[in-house]
Amino acid sequence: MDSKRVTAIRKGLLDWYAIEARDLPWRRTKDPFAIWVSEIMLQQTRVETVLAYYERFLDRFSTVDALAAAAIDDVLKAWEGLGYYRRAHNLHEAAKIVSSEHAGRLPNTVKALRDLPGIGPYTAGAIASIAFGLDEPVLDGNVIRVLSRLLCIEGDPAKAATRRSLSREAKLLASRGDASRINQALMDLGARVCLPRDPRCDLCPLRDECDAHHAGREGALPQKAKKRPIPKVTGVAGIVWDAEPFADGAKVLISRRKADDMLGGLWEFPGGRVEEGESLEEALVRELREELAIGVDAIEPFMSVDHAYTHFRVTLHFHHCRHADGRPTAIECDAWAWVAVDELGQFAFPTADRKVLAALAAQSG
Repeated sequence: MDSKRVTAIRKGLLDWYAIEARDLPWRRTKDPFAIWVSEIMLQQTRVETVLAYYERFLDRFSTVDALAAAAIDDVLKAWEGLGYYRRAHNLHEAAKIVSSEHAGRLPNTVKALRDLPGIGPYTAGAIASIAFGLDEPVLDGNVIRVLSRLLCIEGDPAKAATRRSLSREAKLLASRGDASRINQALMDLGARVCLPRDPRCDLCPLRDECDAHHAGREGALPQKAKKRPIPKVTGVAGIVWDAEPFADGAKVLISRRKADDMLGGLWEFPGGRVEEGESLEEALVRELREELAIGVDAIEPFMSVDHAYTHFRVTLHFHHCRHADGRPTAIECDAWAWVAVDELGQFAFPTADRKVLAALAAQSG
C-alpha cells in the first residue's frame, strides 16, 4: 500500500470504530493481566462465549500472583466448559513464570511475551498493542479476512508467503502510535461486517478502498485449502458404581486425565475408544482394565452423547456398571476417586461428561 491509501484506510477504520466499537469488559481496563486473560480466552472462541467466563475468572483469580498460587484443579474448574483446556494449563504455567521471574508484572515486549507458554505471534501482538500501546500488528481470522479482501491478497493464509504479505500490510496500518485502536477496529470489522459468508459490504467503511468488492470477489477471499473429511470416532465410558446404582451412599469412580493428554487435568468417567470388531461392552471391560486395573459386571447402557472436537467427531456411549474386582490403580490416568453423585459438580469435567452429570443428578433426585 502507498502512504495515501494507508491514510485513507486508517481514517475509515478509526472513524467507524469511534462509533461502532463493541462494548466489551476487557476494553474497559488497562490492566495487562486482565487483557492477557481475555486474549487467551478469545483464542479460537467466540466473544459471546468468553463473556460468560471472563469476569467470573478474574473474580476468582484477580492477579497474576493469585493465578500462579492456585491449584491447577481450581483453574480448570473455573475454565470448565470454555474448551481448549491446554490454554488454561499454559495460562497457569505462564502466570507462575511471570510471578517468579517478573515480579508479577507481565513483560511488555513481543519477544518476552512470546517466551511465555501459550503466547504466539497473534496473542503477543494483541497484548503488546492493547495493554502496552506498542505499534504491533495482529493477524487473527477476522483481520486476515479483512486484509485479504481489502487488498485482494491471493494464496492460503496458512502458507508462509501469504502470511508474510498479510503481516507486512498489517504493520503498515499499525505503525502510527494507535495500533490498539487500529487492531481492534480490524477485529470488529471482521466480526460484524466483513463476515465469512454474505459480507455486509453496504455497511463497510472501507468498501470504496476494497479491491475484492470492486472486483466482485468478496466470496472468493481469503483463499483456503480444501478441508479434509472429519474423522468420526466411537467411544465408551463407564459409570462405575461401588454398589447398586443410586443406592443410598453409593459412589461412582472417576479418573483424571494425564496433564499431557487431550483434555489433560480434567476428570471423566473412565473409558476410551472402541476398537474394530469390539462390542461396546467388550470395549468398556478392556478399557477399564487397561486404564484402572479393575473389572466390572452388571453392564447396562445409560446414554449416548455426540460431541465435536476441532479435528474429529465422537459418539460416546455411557454405561452403568458395577465394580467387580481389582483395586483402582492409575495406569492410563493421573488419579482416581470414588465420589457421591451430589459431589461430582466439585470436579472439572469435559463437556460430554457434564451432560451425563446433569442426567445423573436428575435421576438421583
